[in-house]
Amino acid sequence: QVHRPALPVLGMLHQPPGGIDYGPPRSTVQAFLDRRTYARTRLLMVASESLYDELAAKGVPRSRMRVVPPGRDVAGAAGPAPGDLRCGRKAAFLFVGNWMERKGVHSLLDALSRLPQGTATVHLAGDPDIEPAYAARIRARLREPDLAGRVIVHGPLPVEGVAALYAAVDAFVLPSMKEPYGTVLGEAMAYGLPVVGWRAGNLPYLAENEREGLIVEPGDVAGLAHAMQRLADDEPWRRQLGEAAGRRAAQRLTWEQSAELFFDTIREVSAAR
Repeated sequence: QVHRPALPVLGMLHQPPGGIDYGPPRSTVQAFLDRRTYARTRLLMVASESLYDELAAKGVPRSRMRVVPPGRDVAGAAGPAPGDLRCGRKAAFLFVGNWMERKGVHSLLDALSRLPQGTATVHLAGDPDIEPAYAARIRARLREPDLAGRVIVHGPLPVEGVAALYAAVDAFVLPSMKEPYGTVLGEAMAYGLPVVGWRAGNLPYLAENEREGLIVEPGDVAGLAHAMQRLADDEPWRRQLGEAAGRRAAQRLTWEQSAELFFDTIREVSAAR
């Protein structure tokens, strides 16, 4: 016999039922168990507007959800300035994320290879070894002549190092197919960087095309290359987009404010039981 818990149960969701990084068998089973769990909660705190809408479309009442997003700020002070990251080219682009296929490192490299040599230098920050087979594919691609000297792999960095890169590059690019929130997108915008990525996941909720960045149809590598070329070629416009990104990011919560909302929600539900 199943008993109702004595205390109210709340959920904190960063991903949809079943997660986004598992194969079909596990995802199917986990999605079933996740939904059973959700049904027993008083309230679900979800990490983004896109996840809120996705769950509502799957039948979760909006009255039983509240958006509690990540903070826009990078914890800690920025590390030492890394110097000129353009490396003699028109612009420096930053990607922050572990090398997982859904995050689109391969698409970014293919887009870069379509650009003239003097257009852009790309910086990759994140753990390259999360998916070993994918990492081998990316390393092989980096060894090809059309990318020679155009990509700098930083590997895993402390938050201070990531903050230093945000402060020194010209634009941020994350061609991710699935990003329930995209914390790094919010961080990049807070640093006044225009953002580039697919029209997928939470990016369309964070930025508007040609206002705070450039949003491309998923899988359109030629479109991604064109977006990067436009930003590299037009510095005044790039700065205009970055300033708009900074203003929009300033309207979002800091981590301190996000924590306050999280605990205020817990207290509210506890008091109402």
